[in-house]
Amino acid sequence: MDISDRKRLRRLAGVVAVVGALGLTQVGSASSAVVQSDEPLAPGTVASTKNLQLVTNIPRQGVNDGVFQSDLAFAGDVAIQGTYGGLNFYDIKQPQKTKLITQFACPGGQGDPSVTPDGDLVFMSVDSARTDDSCESSGTSTANPDGWEGIRIIDTSDLSNVQQVATVRTDCGSHTHTLVPGESDDVVYLYISSYGPNAVFPNCQPPHDAISIVEVPLDDPASASVIEKVVLFPDGGAISRTAGCHDITVYPELDLAAGACMGEGVLMDISDPTAPYVIDSVTDTNFAFWHSATFNNDASRVIFTDELGGGGGATCNEAVGPERGANAIFDIVGEGDDRSLEFIEYFKIPRHQADTENCVAHNGSIVPAKGRDIMVQSWYQGGVSILDFTDPTNPVEIGWFDRGALDPPGLGGSWSAYWYNGYIYSSDITKGLDVLRLTGTKGLPSANSVKQSYFNAQTQYAL
Repeated sequence: MDISDRKRLRRLAGVVAVVGALGLTQVGSASSAVVQSDEPLAPGTVASTKNLQLVTNIPRQGVNDGVFQSDLAFAGDVAIQGTYGGLNFYDIKQPQKTKLITQFACPGGQGDPSVTPDGDLVFMSVDSARTDDSCESSGTSTANPDGWEGIRIIDTSDLSNVQQVATVRTDCGSHTHTLVPGESDDVVYLYISSYGPNAVFPNCQPPHDAISIVEVPLDDPASASVIEKVVLFPDGGAISRTAGCHDITVYPELDLAAGACMGEGVLMDISDPTAPYVIDSVTDTNFAFWHSATFNNDASRVIFTDELGGGGGATCNEAVGPERGANAIFDIVGEGDDRSLEFIEYFKIPRHQADTENCVAHNGSIVPAKGRDIMVQSWYQGGVSILDFTDPTNPVEIGWFDRGALDPPGLGGSWSAYWYNGYIYSSDITKGLDVLRLTGTKGLPSANSVKQSYFNAQTQYAL
């Protein structure tokens, strides 16, 4: 199904009205000039709407200073930040006093993490060929048949002694992964998303229209292994660009998953977690690269993101426009294998960024507010955005936090922004970890009352 013929203009007047009503506050600035929402922020400027405050920032430091910071996971009072050089662990018991506890040096991009419910194991994606699977390895060519990439399994039961206990090689590495609960409490599965096959890559051969499934026995993680390689697109996919998935989000209580698979967005049945299959697929000529998927609270709706420019492009400007590099909102209609995705509307932040700022839709999560569909989302150097899509035909930005362009110019900004127990945590590629607080928003009291013991963005649960 191609939805390009159903594109609609965003309701810009509504967006401007909401931002105007909220007002702006300067958190810190190199000048005293009033910051306008329709102009890029100057380098050195930090601004936000009044309902979104920066609580604290913890800069990059230690063994992971100088490397890109990436995704986040949470267990109890600990935030786990992936980096291209390993992991950072933060004490967030008092979010306004967040502090770095320890670091784990173990290089291999992107370093995306997930964590088991008890917080004792962290899984880390490696999508950059290494000479071996140890933390002392060096980078090597993807054409090296002895090169390693895949999943690291890390024992975090004692944060004073974090150790890698196992690794699992997977075809084409692991760009991202998704933790899927097992049929019993003593096992979890990892859906490995990877792409980029090439005939000259011995460990990443085409076709690659599949995901690897890693089984992890929790009482013996060293025995983890690939148990299935599930071909999601036996006919090659809807279009030739579909050669793997970038990201998969599961909603276990409904046996449902949504996948962003390069050239298409898919809905999957995961009633048997070891044998997922596609029940509907959508394409959009307006989308460049299907990047991620996020369900709303009751999984009646899903948001797909388009990573136009691969995360390095300046796409939040007038030249690119309001519908490319954006979110696409879909309703999920029907039942069982007859469920399908029905396009509703696009959303893109209405704030133009400088042409030196990489900016496009990236990682986010749902705020657990009853009766509301509110999403916290990263936009790289477009900052952190709060999206209200309760009315999916009229999605509006109701809050934002942003920094001016990097000086000198470079790749940076918010990689991931997630809601966890009343606060928003943003992993900034170059600035470290930001802790933000959202206030004055309808539905927030119910969201603040939800206390989670752990959180992986790609494993969503009902309220």
